[in-house]
Amino acid sequence: MTTNNGGLFDLSGRVALITGGNGGLGLGMALGLANAGADIAIAARNAEKNAAAIAEIESTGRRAIAIRTDVTSDSDIDDMVSRAIAQFGHVDILINNAGATVRKAPEDITGAEWDNVLNVNLRAAFLSCKAVYPHFKAQGGGKIISIGSIYSIFGGGGSGVPYSSSKGGIVQLSKSFAVAWAGENIQSNAILPGWFMTELTQAIPETQPERYDLINRRIPMGRWGDASELQGAAVFLASHASDYVTGAVITVDGGFSVS
Repeated sequence: MTTNNGGLFDLSGRVALITGGNGGLGLGMALGLANAGADIAIAARNAEKNAAAIAEIESTGRRAIAIRTDVTSDSDIDDMVSRAIAQFGHVDILINNAGATVRKAPEDITGAEWDNVLNVNLRAAFLSCKAVYPHFKAQGGGKIISIGSIYSIFGGGGSGVPYSSSKGGIVQLSKSFAVAWAGENIQSNAILPGWFMTELTQAIPETQPERYDLINRRIPMGRWGDASELQGAAVFLASHASDYVTGAVITVDGGFSVS
C-alpha cells in the first residue's frame, strides 16, 4: 500500500477507483479525494459524462482516467481494475458508488427489475471488491468504501423495496469484508448518505414541492446536502486517519436518521 510522509488526511501518491464516479455523489467524492492528493480512475458507462468528469478532476491538478464500465458485467469489472492498475501502477482505494433504482410499487416490480437493481447496487460491489482484493493483499493493504443509503436503516416504502434491500446488503457486505480481510490490512467501511441535491433529485423541489418540504422539516439541519459535503467522510475513510477503523457505518444525512 502506498504511503506518504504527509498528514493523516493526505492522499498524495494514492490512487482511487470509483464506480459511478462521473456525476452526483460519485464525482463529488472524486473531487474531494483529488483535492486531498489522490489520482482518480472513474468507472462508468456514459462517455460524454466521463469526459466532463475527467476534465473537472484534472482541474485540481491530479491525474484522472475514465474507464467505460458496465458494472453488471463480470468481465468489465475485472477489466476496470486491470486498466486502472496498468495506468497508475496500483490502486489503493475502491469506492463502490454505482447505483440504480426502480420507482414502482413493490407489487408492480418485475423479477428482471429487481435483479437489475440488486446487480448494480450489491452484486457489482461484491465483484469489485473481489477483483481488487489480490492487488490490495499483494501491496500490503487497501481501503474499501461502499456507498449505502439511510434507506438501509428505514424501509424503502412504496417505491424503494429493491433499492433499500440492496443498500441493507451493502452494510452487511462491508462488515463481512472488514472481518474477512482485516488480517491483510484492508479496511472496509460504508457511508450512508441522506438526502442530497444531485442531478437525480434536483427536480423534486419543483415537481414534488410537498415532498421536498416534508423532507426538509425532517432534517434537523433544515436543508438537503450538497455533493461536496460527502467529501470529508470519503477522505477520512480513504486516508491513514482511518487505519484502525473497519466495519464502520457512517451516516451523512444532516441528522435525518436520528430525528
